[in-house]
Amino acid sequence: MDELKKILLVDDEEDFCFFAKMFLERTGKYQVRTVYNGSEALKVSLSFLPDLILLDIVMPDIPGDEVAINLMNDPSTRGIPIVFLTALASQLHNDESSPVQNIGGRLFIGKPVSKEQLLKAVDSILN
Repeated sequence: MDELKKILLVDDEEDFCFFAKMFLERTGKYQVRTVYNGSEALKVSLSFLPDLILLDIVMPDIPGDEVAINLMNDPSTRGIPIVFLTALASQLHNDESSPVQNIGGRLFIGKPVSKEQLLKAVDSILN
């Protein structure tokens, strides 16, 4: 059996994290760790070493863009793909066939996102 791909989900909306983790793990393809702020994301990313980081931009302690810069500057985490999850990009999300958008060279998933769109995005990046 293939090893599960590891996803670090960073979002201060705990309900979103709970349901996204449950849905992604039920596919049998992913192991999901959730954290609710940027400082935890920086710590956990070093110990968990995920295959993908889903990262909210607006968070209470360290904004997601700063977390991403720190991760990209660390040799241990710089190769991990980061996809921003944000309501800031939701108004740009008008292509149902591709839930992942590329804006300024960064990958985004606009919130709200359906579980099917989230899975399609994760599958497209990790498989």
